[in-house]
Amino acid sequence: MIQDPFLHSLERMKSMQLPNGGFPYHPGEEARPDSTAWAIISMSAYKFDSESCDRGRAYLVSQQANDGCISISPSHSEASWPTPLAIWAWQGSSHFREAQKAAIHFLLHFVGHHIPKPTGPYAGHDPSLIGWPWIADTHSWVLPTALAMIALQKAGLGTHSRVIQGKQMLLDRQLQHGGWNYGNTIAFGKELHPLPECTGIALQALSGMTPTREIERSLDYLLQELPGLRTPISLGWALLGLEAWGRKPANAAELALQSIHQQERYGSYPVPSLALLLSSVHPSQRLHSLWLQNADQEISGNLTRQG
Repeated sequence: MIQDPFLHSLERMKSMQLPNGGFPYHPGEEARPDSTAWAIISMSAYKFDSESCDRGRAYLVSQQANDGCISISPSHSEASWPTPLAIWAWQGSSHFREAQKAAIHFLLHFVGHHIPKPTGPYAGHDPSLIGWPWIADTHSWVLPTALAMIALQKAGLGTHSRVIQGKQMLLDRQLQHGGWNYGNTIAFGKELHPLPECTGIALQALSGMTPTREIERSLDYLLQELPGLRTPISLGWALLGLEAWGRKPANAAELALQSIHQQERYGSYPVPSLALLLSSVHPSQRLHSLWLQNADQEISGNLTRQG
């Protein structure tokens, strides 16, 4: 049974769905692909209103370009980072299989701008390692790389060369003392600080791909930060990252409820933030498992041969 505060949040999120099937970032705004995908992911996790989810999935199809990508808006076609979210939102629905296959094909061939690793005492991460950028023809960063990796793992492509490259890139961006930030390790000879949300999503993407000893210091960092986390993005990804490695705390639902109640003071959360938080405390399975379950082996086989 869904706890009442979570059910209320799902109902509020559903009430924001627009006639075109999409969800806005905030009430009163136009629909956005990222908001729509997150709403579907969250509601699907709780098996909440499948009709509403399918209307959202159809909206995502309407936003898909001929090359398979899903951009944040038609006026910013180069910003294709919502594509992995759409792949997750279409998962498990045969009506949207072709759209998902096209998006996966795009993701496999979408590469950022890479240069040789610099030398010298102030050199930080290796920019030659291939990951994914936020927008076309730019540097690869932690969050879009992790999002893409999870999407491809979900599609049964966890051993694809692009995913392996992404793993290498994420491990290279891990800070020496634990954790990840947006994707830079050293500036002017000083190690930069980690961020909980970046650490959580990186740990999700690396789950099952690397020995625990290689990320133990990042788990320690996240466990140390967790008691003070209340914002939905930081807390949501932290919980998901810890659960991916069997470290999710017993009071995860209580922490999420405290975050939900903070809306009474600070105002309503944007749809993607609320959906992420709800997904992180799904009662029966972690989000990573939800995304990976029932991977479409036909898609996997076809795209492996094409990739």
